Amino acid sequence: NSAGVQPVRSARRRARELALQGLYAWLVSGTDSLQDAGEIEAHLHEEEEFELADEAWFKTLLHGSMKEAPALREKFAPFVDRPLVELSPIEHGILLIGSFELIHHVEVPYRVAINEAVELAKSFGGTDGHKYVNGVLTSHTVSYVDDGSCNYGGPGAEFSRCTIGYDCARLAVLTPNKSA
Repeated sequence: NSAGVQPVRSARRRARELALQGLYAWLVSGTDSLQDAGEIEAHLHEEEEFELADEAWFKTLLHGSMKEAPALREKFAPFVDRPLVELSPIEHGILLIGSFELIHHVEVPYRVAINEAVELAKSFGGTDGHKYVNGVLTSHTVSYVDDGSCNYGGPGAEFSRCTIGYDCARLAVLTPNKSA
């Protein structure tokens, strides 16, 4: 911002930022134990701006991403160009959050979920981390429509969940002429 004023961040954006900080701490600790979740959450509650975050969304993202991490990694791993252990903890955490939103929170439009992940990468990631996150999450999303596993039946059809966990109504926008 040219005036030196930071843009106002929504309570949900702040929740995502805090969840990323928590996931970063969890990933850096090197354990996949969920026992650290309460301690990480308590530490983040002490952050100066915590009261400006959507606390329920923060808890949903932090605990959900940690709990579902193995399944989330299976979903995005085919689109990552290196072993997961070589991802930076920031990119890894952002991919966990983005994948968690895409799979488990269909009320969040897929473009919003991807954009929010990209914004996290711009704020916290490496120089081109946002491009990497965008590429992985977009490929991750589009692949399930393109491989025929989506049950999208065309405009006006009844929408149902794909067997792999994605909401067909959300993904149909990417390939609107495709029918089952």
